[in-house]
Amino acid sequence: MSRSKIQKERFKKGEAISPVELIKKKRSGAALTEVELRFLLEGYLRGTVPEYQMAAFLMACFFQGMSDEETETFTRLMLHSGQIVDLSDIPGIKVDKHSTGGVGDKVSLILAPIVASHGVPVPMISGRGLGHTGGTLDKLESIPGFRTSLSIPEYKKVLKEANAVLIGQTAEIAPADRKLYALRDVTATVECIPLIAGSILSKKIAEGIDALVLDVKTGRGAFMSSYEDSVNLARTLVDLGTRFGKNTCGFVTDMEQPLGVAVGNWLEVVESVECLRGARGNGDASADLMEVTHTLAGAMLLAGGKARSLDEGIRLSQQAVADGSAYRKFLHIVEAQGGKTEAIENLELSPTPRHALQIKSTIDGFVAGIDALEVGLVSIQLGAGRQKLDDALDLKAGIVLRAKVGTQVKAGDILADVFTDRDNVVASARQRLQNAFLIRTEPPARRPLLHCYVDKEGVHPRPG
Repeated sequence: MSRSKIQKERFKKGEAISPVELIKKKRSGAALTEVELRFLLEGYLRGTVPEYQMAAFLMACFFQGMSDEETETFTRLMLHSGQIVDLSDIPGIKVDKHSTGGVGDKVSLILAPIVASHGVPVPMISGRGLGHTGGTLDKLESIPGFRTSLSIPEYKKVLKEANAVLIGQTAEIAPADRKLYALRDVTATVECIPLIAGSILSKKIAEGIDALVLDVKTGRGAFMSSYEDSVNLARTLVDLGTRFGKNTCGFVTDMEQPLGVAVGNWLEVVESVECLRGARGNGDASADLMEVTHTLAGAMLLAGGKARSLDEGIRLSQQAVADGSAYRKFLHIVEAQGGKTEAIENLELSPTPRHALQIKSTIDGFVAGIDALEVGLVSIQLGAGRQKLDDALDLKAGIVLRAKVGTQVKAGDILADVFTDRDNVVASARQRLQNAFLIRTEPPARRPLLHCYVDKEGVHPRPG
């Protein structure tokens, strides 16, 4: 009898497989069988595999990776650890978008109402801040009253009413991933392609989608800082989504500097609202944010059958902002999920943090670089993110950039505004942000914002 069959028989009889044995096996670079992966995941959920052993397994995966078959099995086990939502009673092609995370990446807040306003249902399960990147849920919860914890019936009800819903992972959806997601964040095992792919796809398939558009970040502020790793992740995600029968494509987009101008929960909501109103994004410092948003929204409208090409989808996305339908849809979503729309309609009444300081240029020149990773880490220090799982957030805290890469500045010009309620971080944050801006005498070369497009046929140099 083969080793796999022996293990399966032992597993059926309730006989324990040794977690230490499996950790050693993965540490040596061998692939685990379905029975072995099931033992670890189900044991972790039940509490028979302790957190420290699962952390060791994650670290072994981080260094040794997983085979394609192992990654698919791992994803399927996490998917079936909970409920798969049936959205067949909601008409239309259900399309979602997922970003691998970046600094200032508030695309979901703008994109969901754009796509929903054109009649494509957008069921979106999002996450909290991970590492140095912000989380969509934390941003949404900075809107007074906004509920991201909905039951599955409530989730479906809001989707039917508003054509879009943005929630957190429920207890019913991929519970194995829910536990692992938090553990990866505090064990330095986030940047592992198979673990990322399994986490993303298990949640997305469970939420009831038909198609998925991926935004894989690359650069200093991304989890995958090298272009090669980012493309590899995009290909893994697209291939995995396709194997699960979902129409999946992805874009590799730049995260060498923060996206848009705001970094921090409420600050990013404000920028998103201003973009939806058409007050930002046309040739100003939010233009990069809106270029990425319109491209991803265009791909979603194409996948949802509302556009015949990516270019047409982009035009439809721009139209939804120009005619106000996207902003009205955002208000509809906020109201449907319990949020106070008056907070959105009266941004000038936003709460004021205790400390507001300015970072100024000390020399004349051009902004040649902004260290996105450092900006993200400073935003955590200010209170916009978590250093420990149980840290409370200061939803007002964060950074607003006054200059982006390529901006010409003079000594004394403001580079960024900084907001926090924390008295003890002001001096350190000021110095770190000052150092995060690189000023040179010559203008920098323009770095591409959209690096490539990936679908089941492969990698394409030009998106679309």
